[in-house]
Amino acid sequence: MKRLLATFFSITLLLMFSVGFLMAAEAGASKGWAAYIGSGLAVGFSALATGYAQAKIGAAGAGALAEDKSLQIPILLLLALPETIVIVGFVAALFILR
Repeated sequence: MKRLLATFFSITLLLMFSVGFLMAAEAGASKGWAAYIGSGLAVGFSALATGYAQAKIGAAGAGALAEDKSLQIPILLLLALPETIVIVGFVAALFILR
């Protein structure tokens, strides 16, 4: 399982860097290549962090719901909170590209 996660993580990093390089090649001299790679990394790492957090919260939430059905609303709120990480990463990428 760890090998699969490491492979997935390395492929994700490769895709983030390649998208940054392609965007830099399209933009020409108006922006530096580092701005595009930085914005791609900001969105990519925030998305990876959100996926990791939601996986842990979802597993724990499923176990808690098996024990007590009255915890549905708090667990749904806890599942929605990590989504703000992606929004913050997206806003950071927009500020980098501005």
